[in-house]
Amino acid sequence: MSTIKSSAEDLTLNADGSNEIKFQINAVEKASINSSGLLTSTTIDATALTGNLPAIDGSSLTGLTTTGLTSVTPFTTSGTWSKPVGITKIMVEVQGGGGGAGGSVGSPTYRGGDGGGAGGYSKKLIDVTSISTVTVTIGTGGSGGSGAASGSAGGTSSFGTHCSATGGSGGTYNGSLGPAGGVGSSGDVNLSGGAGHINYQFNGGGGGSSVFAGAAGGTGGSAFAGVGQDAGTNSGSGGSGGSYNGDPGGDGGDGLVLVEEYK
Repeated sequence: MSTIKSSAEDLTLNADGSNEIKFQINAVEKASINSSGLLTSTTIDATALTGNLPAIDGSSLTGLTTTGLTSVTPFTTSGTWSKPVGITKIMVEVQGGGGGAGGSVGSPTYRGGDGGGAGGYSKKLIDVTSISTVTVTIGTGGSGGSGAASGSAGGTSSFGTHCSATGGSGGTYNGSLGPAGGVGSSGDVNLSGGAGHINYQFNGGGGGSSVFAGAAGGTGGSAFAGVGQDAGTNSGSGGSGGSYNGDPGGDGGDGLVLVEEYK
């Protein structure tokens, strides 16, 4: 037997047994409550909802998915990127190796070496839904020239065939044109590394600046006397030139690959 009771404060609907309490409009069911207290609604007019919603404790909710940036994987040496569970897209940044600086010329010329060029840079968004692993190559920094010798170029960094960045050129000794920076390619953003700075008389030239770090000898700066400075670790910057009396140039910084992982 079903009953309806009302008072000044409450309206009580009672359905005995396993029956349901049904709410209808023009004989069309809009909602129902079963014997377990489960409310089922076929139609809820959102425009009719007013007032503040009650606070919800989500600590017991299950089946929720998390989206957005979840992790960052850096590569300072060559290796293999393996896709973490649930990752669908990645943002990759690739930095090429910096060029080594030129050594200086001693007596009787006394001329400093040129700084090395910085490695190029590439950045790309990649859908990895159907990708499991990618080979990562880190370009090594070029070696500084010893005495009156040029530095060597930096190596190319790459993220598989998706994007890459060449290394910066090595600095010469007593050159007249700053060594060129490397070049990024195949990315959504591709940038050239900063050129190395030429010597100023017996002072060595500063290394070229990369996207990730400044030059070894400071942008436009120089190693005023003695051995050229090495670029920062995995900076992709160029080394600074040796100065004055046949001193060697600094080494370029190794490249770098950063992988931002998104769900």
